Amino acid sequence: MNEMTATLVATVREACSELSDAGAVAACADGGWNAGLWTALEQIGVTAVGVPEEYGGSGGDVAHAVAVLEVLGEFAASVPLAEAALLAGWLIAGCGGAVPSGPMTAAVAGPGLRTRPVGGGLSVQGRIARVPWARHAHQIALLDGARVIVLERADVRPAHGTNLAGEPRDDLDVDAVVPASRVHAASAVTADAFHARAALGRAALMTGAARRALALAVAYAGEREQFGRPIARFQAVQQHLAAMAGEVLLAKTAVEAAALAYDTGGDTELAVAAAKVVAGEAVGVVASLAHQVHGAIGFTEEHALRHSTTRMWAWRDESGNEDAWSAALGRRVAAAGAGGLWPLLTGPARSGG
Repeated sequence: MNEMTATLVATVREACSELSDAGAVAACADGGWNAGLWTALEQIGVTAVGVPEEYGGSGGDVAHAVAVLEVLGEFAASVPLAEAALLAGWLIAGCGGAVPSGPMTAAVAGPGLRTRPVGGGLSVQGRIARVPWARHAHQIALLDGARVIVLERADVRPAHGTNLAGEPRDDLDVDAVVPASRVHAASAVTADAFHARAALGRAALMTGAARRALALAVAYAGEREQFGRPIARFQAVQQHLAAMAGEVLLAKTAVEAAALAYDTGGDTELAVAAAKVVAGEAVGVVASLAHQVHGAIGFTEEHALRHSTTRMWAWRDESGNEDAWSAALGRRVAAAGAGGLWPLLTGPARSGG
């Protein structure tokens, strides 16, 4: 981690330490929204991190965005930074548009959406399924084939839904005429690229949440006594903690390697697939062992561990689970052929298309 990234992480960590805990509890209760933390992140200048400054972003690269997301995952922060920076900001800036201020989210149009030119704009009708944080977003960047449509809050009616952790995942009913100024050509952006960036965001958040679960388990094992001594002195518990630490490190390494692939023109398809698989498997181990260390107390509504593990379980399935991304890896291996596996695994980074 270079000095700039370390400073950014420390600043975001300080804001989360002051503002995230109440937001995490609210998110589990009612799909809450931590407006105070979002405002603080805007003031720091990270809500559009990784988006070029000339399009209204904060500058930086994907590695900076991933570093920030790891911190937000660690604190179970109830804000849509992955959606705003990695997805919506990327979509709009990629079309040459100016990225607006305020919370944003993003989605890919499905078969339930219909569009047609009308007057000086575009008629958009239908439903978009399970859009993260949609009820709190000021704008929704919608990838519809070879164009990006920027919807505003007045254009949609959200049907509230949540994921396992209580985070908003809303269906959106759309019946609006979007002016041409909010419809951008996006010939260089694909749905596959969108899903890969979304998967990287979820993997980064999972890595942070796993780190928090490990820290909670270490602290609890040092405090909880059984048979007259802390349970951290029992070999079985020590093995649990060591296994968790190893999984957290594996996930962090894979996620940071994927971010580096984006920033250096590497094989992003391969790197993201590996990162989402590794992070998904890691959080499965970490969540299980953290709850074993804590016992029944870790499942209670008010305990901090539950806020981390329910998010890990939810994020593990979002943007493709291990089965989906393992299949993507398998297709790459099959395409490489018998003589191409070793170069695929060890060769220099190159574009995966």
